Amino acid sequence: MDVDLFDFDLPQSAIALRPARPRDSARLLHVGHASVQDRMIGDLPAMLRAGDLLVFNNTRVLPLQLEARRGEVRIELTLLESVAPGRWRAFARPARRLCADDQLIIADGFTVRVEGPHIDGQVVLDFAMTEAELMAALARYGTLPLPPYIRKHRAVDEQDNTDYQTVLARCDGAVAAPTAGLHFTDGLLRSLSTAGVQHVALTLHVGPGTFLPVSAGDTDDHHMHSEWGEMDAAVVQRINQTKAQGGRVIAVGTTSLRLLESAAQGGRLDAFTGETDIFITPGYQFRMVDMLLTNFHLPRSTLFMLVSAFSGLARMQAAYAHAIAAGYRFYSYGDGCLLELEAAP
Repeated sequence: MDVDLFDFDLPQSAIALRPARPRDSARLLHVGHASVQDRMIGDLPAMLRAGDLLVFNNTRVLPLQLEARRGEVRIELTLLESVAPGRWRAFARPARRLCADDQLIIADGFTVRVEGPHIDGQVVLDFAMTEAELMAALARYGTLPLPPYIRKHRAVDEQDNTDYQTVLARCDGAVAAPTAGLHFTDGLLRSLSTAGVQHVALTLHVGPGTFLPVSAGDTDDHHMHSEWGEMDAAVVQRINQTKAQGGRVIAVGTTSLRLLESAAQGGRLDAFTGETDIFITPGYQFRMVDMLLTNFHLPRSTLFMLVSAFSGLARMQAAYAHAIAAGYRFYSYGDGCLLELEAAP
């Protein structure tokens, strides 16, 4: 499909730089089959049904943003993935100032060597320490890698350490938060449970590709980034029981949806461990997910393509136009939308 179909204009003022407080006071746009309704996240216990099952992503964001120096030059590093113990692939800005074997100083006693030439702003960094030692150093000197559309307007601060983790964050490994989960509080989860809506969690470590617009002109030419995920047999059993009893499976976030659909590619849901690069665009036949709770996504992004596949391109274009006109807050710290699956033709 033509990528231009997924473009739209968004005013800078619509980009949320801080989350709603409390988290569950954020607005919620309910995109149904025939209409859209303006609601609040706190309305979810009344909007969902007893027997429904929410599926969360329990990944935890690591403090992977570092500031380094090479002489008088300041270098911003964002670690992306471990390629070997103590060696990580990373974004570097400005990467063009780096050469192989450059030594970068992060703090006293914490340095890193650049390996090889940079490609598209990426380098491999050798910290010459064990992974445990590196994690301890990151906890001391690193910051959370907030999305670039936030960092261009303000610095990361102490409040982000709480704001940019979900209440269910347990498993270290993400470069970015599964942002739909940021709306939930312990109190909201209790209210949902009282209403008969239960929840389970899987793990998908969100990668840096989540922030990247599609540069190809056609979706067929886009190479999807891969992310590591895991869903155990107990979660599969809960989901299958929900389906068998007539309940709905509600993915909390596109990351949860992508892993659920990846685990059902054989026609049934199975336990899953490994990488997924599933790319969902209009025409995809969903197997597992009945509803999707998600945030508002970037134009020309794989995530806007995914929600357009889920609820229909025309419906999502109209919903986003409504959200912009009504002053909804967009992106990671923004408001949410609850999407109904488009009926099969």
